[in-house]
Amino acid sequence: METEKEHIYVTPTELENLSDAPFSGDEENGGSEERKTEINGNWIPATSITEAKINAKAKRRLRKNSSRDSGRGDSVSENGETLKIGVVVPTSPKGKLLDRRSRSGKGRGLPKKGGAGGKGVWGTPGQVYDVEEVDIKDPNYDDDQENCVYETVVLPLDERAFEKTLTPIIQEYFEHGDTNEVSEMLKDLNLGEMKYSVPVLAVSLALEGKASHREMTSKLISDLCGTVVSKTDVEKSFDRLLKELPELVLDSPKAPQLVGQFIARAVGDGILSSTYIDGYKGTVDCIQARAALDRATVLLSMTKGGKRIDNVWGSGGGQQSVKHLVKEIDMLLKEYLLSGDILEAERCLQELEVPHFHHELVYEAVVMVLESTGEKTFKMILDLLKSLWTSSVITMDQMKRGYERVYREIPDINLDVPHSYSVLERFVEECFQAGIISKPLRDLCPSRGRKRFVSEGDGGRLKLESY
Repeated sequence: METEKEHIYVTPTELENLSDAPFSGDEENGGSEERKTEINGNWIPATSITEAKINAKAKRRLRKNSSRDSGRGDSVSENGETLKIGVVVPTSPKGKLLDRRSRSGKGRGLPKKGGAGGKGVWGTPGQVYDVEEVDIKDPNYDDDQENCVYETVVLPLDERAFEKTLTPIIQEYFEHGDTNEVSEMLKDLNLGEMKYSVPVLAVSLALEGKASHREMTSKLISDLCGTVVSKTDVEKSFDRLLKELPELVLDSPKAPQLVGQFIARAVGDGILSSTYIDGYKGTVDCIQARAALDRATVLLSMTKGGKRIDNVWGSGGGQQSVKHLVKEIDMLLKEYLLSGDILEAERCLQELEVPHFHHELVYEAVVMVLESTGEKTFKMILDLLKSLWTSSVITMDQMKRGYERVYREIPDINLDVPHSYSVLERFVEECFQAGIISKPLRDLCPSRGRKRFVSEGDGGRLKLESY
């Protein structure tokens, strides 16, 4: 008995849903056997479903391409493929990545903003930006704005910002010692009414430093006078220092004497009036201020005809010349041989503030021993070197360099001092026994053999010298 086939019609919505279903193997191969698919409980022939899928897919492609490429003359083939005229479809992934057409599916596929948009783009190729003209009809337009001159305005420093800004500058100056660099840096700042505080801050920092820092501060104040500060500002700064002496004494007990030396040095340099001290006579109630003015008066009375007080802070520091330092060390040793005060000699050496030049003292001391004729100098120099070595004033490196200099120059010294070799050997041995030098340094000491005849019948021929 034959079963009658029923044909059921499907709505377009159901056909579109069917178009997304994958094809089976029999449908792709075009099998001859008819297959049926159940939809909502009803069986539909496979041939009708296949045709519905193809038609729905072609319509969907047609709608998509027509909205993207509208107006460009594109056409659709019979099987649903879009044929584009004059457009090369990028085939490589890199080509798709560099494509600047819109990917949203809308528009005509032209570059964004005419090629002037996107990251790292400054406009369309060949575009030149001109000076923007002022619109006269602009409600904010001002007739004088075209003639305006703009310049950088630096705000004046207040008291807190002044100290915070200038303290590193002065501390750095203590390292390099270049007053011109400090002057240029201060000119870039708007000091305003705080100019007189520059010497005050410099002196306050120098009171806590070394003698070389005070000497550098005196030079800095002298060089800044006339360029950054005036003589009136210098007088005002010393007035403030005298008023603040009771507070400065808490941190620096010697502040009155040191401030007095700064005043005397300023008068000697010509940046402070010679009548400055006379103006305070009989009007000072502060004990510290009176002590500072008395110290300045004594120093100025020691000068002749207003001569500059160059040595008010001593003669130390790395800024001094080598000849000057050699002269100071020679005077130090001669004074020690006269007084015999080891502590005073040690203090004078430390005040020179040249630890890198201590080898000169070792060299000069050993040469004095070689040139001396008695045992007193021999023993005093030995005690001095032992004390300086024990207190670590002279380091091992400086001691070694001093002895090596003597070893290298002993041939020249022997020309003036005939017995220098024997004296040097004895002194080096005593230094080794006292622990001043090491055994390798002692072994480096040169020695000169005693001249003697080779034999009694050699006709007076001498043996070669050995060192």
